[in-house]
Amino acid sequence: MRIAPAFGHRSRVTVSIDMGTDASGRPALLDLEELLATRLLVQGNSGSGKSHLLRRLLEESAAWVQQIVIDPEGDFVTLSERYGHIVIEAADYNEDEAARIAAHVRERRASAVLSLEGLDLDAQMRCAAAFLGALFDAPRDHWYPALVVVDEAQLFAPAAAGEISEEARRASLSAMTNLMCRGRKRGLAGVIATQRLAKLAKNVAAEASNFLMGRTFLDIDMARAADLLGMDRRQAETIRDLARGQFLALGPALSRRPVSIGIGPVQTGTRSSSPKLIPMPGEQADADPKALLAAALRRPPAPPPQEPARPAVPAEDLLRHLRGPVLNPAASPSPTQEAPRSGGV
Repeated sequence: MRIAPAFGHRSRVTVSIDMGTDASGRPALLDLEELLATRLLVQGNSGSGKSHLLRRLLEESAAWVQQIVIDPEGDFVTLSERYGHIVIEAADYNEDEAARIAAHVRERRASAVLSLEGLDLDAQMRCAAAFLGALFDAPRDHWYPALVVVDEAQLFAPAAAGEISEEARRASLSAMTNLMCRGRKRGLAGVIATQRLAKLAKNVAAEASNFLMGRTFLDIDMARAADLLGMDRRQAETIRDLARGQFLALGPALSRRPVSIGIGPVQTGTRSSSPKLIPMPGEQADADPKALLAAALRRPPAPPPQEPARPAVPAEDLLRHLRGPVLNPAASPSPTQEAPRSGGV
């Protein structure tokens, strides 16, 4: 992280987030204040390192700005352990309660993760719409700067109707459009990430001025990524060759010309991991497959695995917690002091 006074403005500081290194090994810096004004689009197929990139951004900026994460898989709840994000389990609340919680999160400048795990897609879209809508509709006195990170954004701003209700699709798409098109004046900086640019609504993607494009193989996604980066068809072929954790960066908060950057390490991990190969059971290698199946059918069925019970936090208890004192690093170091690299919320 680098902090420097802006030219001609004694009271203003520029906070540059260290995202990793460029092709020459120099630090790849992201101007946080510029990002708040210009928004970010991240694209990468599964396994490209997209979630790792988002985690690096969130960790490096946690001490400087409020963060709100819309998390469809519950991957980012681990931020609470090191950085103090409030985890909101969406399955425990109805839409009205989610909206009330969002309003208090905005007012108190508390960093939070809205985990949508456990909800079907239709319910995820409805809950996200209610939560984002409450952030957007906050009174002017609560328009503090905040990064609003939406993972798997194509789920919440689909380019075409799918197997979900039209009501849910419209509500979610409207909330995402407001975030990306009109959120800036309210202090909301959208950071949206997607596996498939072709499945993301164009009017939502078009509002981003900064881009981090990772590996993709489908021609339609590669063509859209190249178009956003200002690359011709021949140059676009390089997108297929990007390694895991390598992204092409462009935008006022990143670089005026496309540059390749490798994302640096992170301090927290996800609850899930990529599949790994494990050896096949050697003692059964020479066994008769039919005999194994017959033996399995004779055994009584095993009970389904039970996840540890997670006590639900009543909405009123969570709201009462939010009304209490909140230590927000965005208001905590003074403009002339450098925040600690791994500061908490």
